[in-house]
Amino acid sequence: MSYSVDLREWVLAYWNAGHTLEDTRDTYKIAVSTIREWEDRLKRTGSFEADTPERVHKKIDPEKLKKYVKEHPDAFLKEMAEAFSCWSTAVDKAPKRLHITRKKRQLGTVNRILPR
Repeated sequence: MSYSVDLREWVLAYWNAGHTLEDTRDTYKIAVSTIREWEDRLKRTGSFEADTPERVHKKIDPEKLKKYVKEHPDAFLKEMAEAFSCWSTAVDKAPKRLHITRKKRQLGTVNRILPR
């Protein structure tokens, strides 16, 4: 959880009012390195807002996977893994994360009705 922008402003205003970093740290219970980071960010960007992290897709881009599943609804995991250059376990887990359901039977599975 990050600190609010108001608190960041108060802390830097307190420090810029002539108090030492140690006094500011003790008053607000915030690490000196954090206070310096806020000051650097304010100088660099002109804002106290934290940078939003950019999501990095390790192997499979979710949008590409959704598109691939729509274009190839009958593809097996092995075929999908070859298309994305990864292992079939990665392709198995990605649709579950994205709530994409696919029901496929293995080759050689026989569909039988059992007698009662």
